[in-house]
Amino acid sequence: MAASTLGSAWGPLRLGVPGLCCRRPLRGLWARAWRLSEPVASGRSVAAASGLGASGTDRYCLELLRKRDYEGYLCSLLLPAESRSSAFALRAFNVELAQIKDSVSEKTIGLMRMQFWKKTVDDIYSDNPPHQPVAIELWKAVRRHNLTKRWLMKIIDEREKNLDDKAYRNIQELENYAENTQSSLLYLTLEILGVKDLHADHAASHIGKAQGIVTCLRATPYHGSRRRVFLPMDICMLHGVSQEDFLQKRQDRNVRDVVYDVASQAHLHLKHARSFHRSVPVKAFPAFLQTVALEDYLKKIQQVDFDLFHPSLQQKNTLLPLFLYIQSWRKRY
Repeated sequence: MAASTLGSAWGPLRLGVPGLCCRRPLRGLWARAWRLSEPVASGRSVAAASGLGASGTDRYCLELLRKRDYEGYLCSLLLPAESRSSAFALRAFNVELAQIKDSVSEKTIGLMRMQFWKKTVDDIYSDNPPHQPVAIELWKAVRRHNLTKRWLMKIIDEREKNLDDKAYRNIQELENYAENTQSSLLYLTLEILGVKDLHADHAASHIGKAQGIVTCLRATPYHGSRRRVFLPMDICMLHGVSQEDFLQKRQDRNVRDVVYDVASQAHLHLKHARSFHRSVPVKAFPAFLQTVALEDYLKKIQQVDFDLFHPSLQQKNTLLPLFLYIQSWRKRY
């Protein structure tokens, strides 16, 4: 079924903020987020605005996140003050792992770096972290919040398997990858917030899978420039689309139908996560602020009729800090 006829089935997306103009201007964390969204800021000013200490390891994690995971950086900024530095360390750890695949020319080198992080996690839990900024900050977070080692190792193991550079055979493979990376990251974030709740874990699982699927879609133009395509092969075969169709950036309806099917799965996970939001402790909501950025992307791709290569999808949303703050202020996810 064509994407253009099915797009309406998604229903309204919740990025609009009705009644905002009638309220007093929002300040506090929003003002801080706006300052930190500016392109130029020294490490010292970033750390000061974030309410963190001025240690070199703090600044390293902050700058790494600003450059490599801007959306995660903004989301972490809106966590409670006592949890913020640990969240920055956790996300910086994730960035260190994520950039290995694209920064090495041989799989063997990538495996060596993954092995370094496996040993680092072991050393962290032995109170003997290496002299590496992210490792030191992660050690502090583990000590402060008693983080579960299993989730950290799952992230490393899954990213290590992903070094093979193979397309996902089906959507379930992509979801499994997202569960073991993005969802594990959210489970750890919940631990940082002091939340132990089954409903919150279910929400984290679905949101993590949505994040993994959206990341796969967003990265397709970049991967295509390197002659790689990772979209699920079963969906491509269903619509008679080859990897070459994406490498050539074709605009055929069947290509858009592949994008629609994949994006719809992400939308479905967001819908599931929100279906039991009344049962999730309010204390857990800050961990799920990334749903704002996910929905922003899904809304944009729907507006361009699932054209994965449309220029608007590559543009940064300058209002994202505002949307994130409002979602935090309204205590929703």
